[in-house]
Amino acid sequence: MSAKSSMRKQTRTREEEKSDTHAETHSNNMEETRSTGMATNHIYVGKKPLMNYAMSALIQLSQMGEVTIKARGLAISHAVDVAEIVTKRLGNGTFTVKNINITTEQVKSTETGEMRNVSSIEILVGK
Repeated sequence: MSAKSSMRKQTRTREEEKSDTHAETHSNNMEETRSTGMATNHIYVGKKPLMNYAMSALIQLSQMGEVTIKARGLAISHAVDVAEIVTKRLGNGTFTVKNINITTEQVKSTETGEMRNVSSIEILVGK
């Protein structure tokens, strides 16, 4: 075996590492949701890059047929962006927004201990 071919086997491309990392993250998230009792087809949008949530939603849509994208407070606009990316860009028109729920939740403030109202959104995306 030549030194060049052995180097190829030892080094991996960035794309291979990214796809492995994404698959690992997705499987870890699925295991976490099963162990904590949360629904497996829900995605909670936070501070990560939008495409992380969009790819996760796309994977769950292909496996389950529906996914609920949830967010609270300032992350609501990101949840709407994720739904738009999935339905218009990545889904090629195969997925649509089926339902949108907008609510207000009462959350106890960590600073003052008072109850505060926080807006939340749930977007149901499916075939």
